[in-house]
Amino acid sequence: MGGVSGERKVVVAALQFACSDSVSQNVDTAERLVRAAQEKGANIILIQELFEGYYFCQAQREDFFQRAKPYKGHPTILRMQKLAMELGVVIPVSFFEEANNAHYNSVAVIDADGTDLGLYRKSHIPDGYQEKFYFNPGDTGFKVFETKFAKIGVAICWDQWFPEAARAMALQGAELLFYPTAIGSEPQNQSLDSREHWKRVMQGHAGANLVPLVASNRIGREIINTEHGDSTITFYGNSFIAGPTGEIVAIANDKDEAVLTAEFNLDKIKSQRHSWGVFRDRRPELYKVLLTLDGTKPSP
Repeated sequence: MGGVSGERKVVVAALQFACSDSVSQNVDTAERLVRAAQEKGANIILIQELFEGYYFCQAQREDFFQRAKPYKGHPTILRMQKLAMELGVVIPVSFFEEANNAHYNSVAVIDADGTDLGLYRKSHIPDGYQEKFYFNPGDTGFKVFETKFAKIGVAICWDQWFPEAARAMALQGAELLFYPTAIGSEPQNQSLDSREHWKRVMQGHAGANLVPLVASNRIGREIINTEHGDSTITFYGNSFIAGPTGEIVAIANDKDEAVLTAEFNLDKIKSQRHSWGVFRDRRPELYKVLLTLDGTKPSP
C-alpha cells in the first residue's frame, strides 16, 4: 500500500487455464501465469479451485482421497510461498486438505512476503457434483485476511452462490472478494449451462456490498474413469473481475487460457461504499430469520 491518502490502489488478477492430471505440470502452469500476472502489475493473484489436478469431485472414487495432503508442509503451498516472496504478490492457494480423518476443500492465503496468513475451509458443500463424498463442511467460518495490499475475503466455488457469505466478509472489512472456482457442465444434466446465472449472482455480491470481486474458473474437458463408466465435465471458464457496482471490468472466454487484471482505488471505493449508505442503513436486529432454515422467526 502506498501513495497519498485517497490513492491506495491495487491491481488484482484472475488466472484461467486447463488442468492436466499431473500435479507438477499444473503447478508449473500456475507459476507461469502468476509470473505473467505480476509482469502486468498484479498485486493479488487468484488461481482457480483445486488446480493441482483434474476436478476429481465429479465421481466417487476411494483412491482419490490419496490426493489430499495436510495443510502444514504442503508442497504446493510451500512453493507458492517462495513465489509470492520472490514476486512480492499475494496468492490464495486452493488445495485438498487432509486433517487426520477429516478432509476439506481449503485455501491458504499467502501474503506478499511469503507469510502464510491462515486457512479458509469451504463452508457450503454442493450436491450437484460429488463434493459431499470427499469434503467435510468447513469449520473456519468466513474470514478476512489482512494482506500487504488490502483486506481480502476468500471463499470457494459453491460459497459464491450465497449472499450471506459475501456480506459476512464485507462486514468484517473485506475490501476485495476472491472466489476460486471449478464449474462447467453438470454431470447429471449436460444441457444445463449456468454461466450467465453464475456471473450475475456474483456481480450482485459486488454491487450489494460495493466491493470488487474476482472469480477464477478453469477451462477444458475432463474425463474421470469409474467402475460405472466415464464421467465428463466441460468447464466454461468465463473468469471475470467485477467492480464495486457489479460491473464486469474484465472477462475471459470459455476456452482460452487467460490472465485478467484490473486496478482499483480502494480509498475511492471505500468513500463510495460509505456514502451509498447500505451499511449505514442495515437493520441486523430484523434479520434473525436468516438464522433459521425454514424462515420461521425465532423467539427474541
